[in-house]
Amino acid sequence: MSKLEELIKALPPELHREAEDYLESLIAGKGRKPARALKLDWRGGLQDLKDRYTSVDLQHQAMQWWGD
Repeated sequence: MSKLEELIKALPPELHREAEDYLESLIAGKGRKPARALKLDWRGGLQDLKDRYTSVDLQHQAMQWWGD
């Protein structure tokens, strides 16, 4: 018996469906396109604001947006 089969048999019955769904999602993702290289054409786009905001200011604003 393979390790995978042993692990599946060790799962409680209520988790069998969840494991099946996960395995199916892994198989479906196998045909995905390879990731493209990131474009950095936005780099320097906020250059004019660097004297106005600090990284700490931006961290605090992000925390407010996320709801602390």
